[in-house]
Amino acid sequence: MSTVPAPRLAVWEVTETGGVESAWLTLDGLALTARGRAAGQRPGPYWLAYDLDTDDMAATTRLRVTAETPAGSRHADLRRGPDGWTLDGQPRPDLAGALDCDLECCPVTNTMPVLRHGLHLGPGRREFTMAFVSVPGLQVVPVRQSYQYLGAGPGGTLVRYQAGSFSQDLTFDSGGLVLDYPTMARRIRA
Repeated sequence: MSTVPAPRLAVWEVTETGGVESAWLTLDGLALTARGRAAGQRPGPYWLAYDLDTDDMAATTRLRVTAETPAGSRHADLRRGPDGWTLDGQPRPDLAGALDCDLECCPVTNTMPVLRHGLHLGPGRREFTMAFVSVPGLQVVPVRQSYQYLGAGPGGTLVRYQAGSFSQDLTFDSGGLVLDYPTMARRIRA
């Protein structure tokens, strides 16, 4: 009888939003589940709660998000299944080809493509279409991104992230989680 690994807590200081994020993460093989909470002050004050599930290849199956701002609450239920993506039950054919979501300013959602392709462990470069979810508005659009293994760095493995003309060298731990995303977030060690 197999047992599901115990969840672990990861906490980041999110400098881009002037906030913090924490998530309970469970990784069973490549299947990831995350229950996260974030609070930010930029572009305006918000609280965020999310639940993320992937399949056994670390590809997103569902992201449920609630964002609270002074103007009220917003909710999004993004799902990927055999017939493609839906957002709040409505088909999203523009997201065809995407395997993952990317929740804005959320270091957890950098994990799936890196983990699936072992880009935190050895050489490689991959390009992806992501279902990008803006925060706190929760609009969803397709975005092209790439990740490339760079090698050992201080305290972890360096992986170059690129979207359009933006590029940043992220540091990942041996489990595929972001330790440092310069200009966005840095993990707080216990």
